[in-house]
Amino acid sequence: MTESNKTLILIEDIRLQAKKRQARIVFPEGEDERTIRATNRLDDEEICRPILMGDPEKIIQKAQTHKIPFDEKSVEIVDPKQSSQYETYSQQYFELRKHKQITESDAYKKMLDPLFFGAMMIRNGDADGGVTGAVHATGDVLRAGIQCIGVIEGLSLVSSCFLMLVPNWPVPLTFADAGVVPDPNAEQLACIAIASANTHKKLTKQDPIVAMLSFSTKGSAQHERVDKVCEAVEIAKKLAPDLLIDGELQGDAALVADIGNQKAPGSPVAGRANVLIFPDLDSANICYKLTQRLACATALGPLVQGLVKPFMDLSRGCSADDIVDVAAICAVLGA
Repeated sequence: MTESNKTLILIEDIRLQAKKRQARIVFPEGEDERTIRATNRLDDEEICRPILMGDPEKIIQKAQTHKIPFDEKSVEIVDPKQSSQYETYSQQYFELRKHKQITESDAYKKMLDPLFFGAMMIRNGDADGGVTGAVHATGDVLRAGIQCIGVIEGLSLVSSCFLMLVPNWPVPLTFADAGVVPDPNAEQLACIAIASANTHKKLTKQDPIVAMLSFSTKGSAQHERVDKVCEAVEIAKKLAPDLLIDGELQGDAALVADIGNQKAPGSPVAGRANVLIFPDLDSANICYKLTQRLACATALGPLVQGLVKPFMDLSRGCSADDIVDVAAICAVLGA
């Protein structure tokens, strides 16, 4: 089987999982041409039930301009200004944020922002997840998600991961955190590990085997950065006692059986890892991009994790196909 076929099979499996769930996914950037094109395909292929946000006339006009066979009777369109939920969401947002000294007027203005309105739809169960970021910056997407949807109880932060499909590697790998948290402390690193393990299992159906990475393996070097990773392992074990996790491990010890046996004999993870947790954003982001470019790997992400319900962030350079894939992932993670 070719590597491209393996990638297609995993993505198709994710789409099949999404089709079974028929999740309602909201797209706050409903007036963007790529989003309209993607939601038309999602609807046609019944991958999810898309909800476009924006002015209905502008959306229909944009579809006609770009010759997209958009069916406004099939795809739901929500305009925050005209929605019957506008006042309810505004009042809810005010109650959520009044401790930050926002006024009711501020809350009503904020609900005109499609990111925040879409996130409130998810909070209230009017959507199962959201996909955005083709136009908006990551910081704006995360801010709406954290303030409106909220963080999972027991996890202290929102993070991200990439699902990496690497040619000539037998299993999908998850890299984290390559997109959000610059310099996590030990507790945050433990939360990233637990969230990434959950994401990996939902998407790949494989049991996560988590390696906490470092430049040291089992005491081969002494440094406060190594201590942070070791502390994170112990915290993660307490928070998720059933999780198969170990560290500190160097990258080769985590992935290659012979090297793992040599450097970390007896480790339940060494040489078998499929979830790689990097000690900081520098190392994770650099590694995922190098793997993507030098190994011609497929990188699916960044996949936002840690929110009560999924609110996915796209690259601003994304294509309609990318939006379709992320929407399918969103539907699976929201189950």
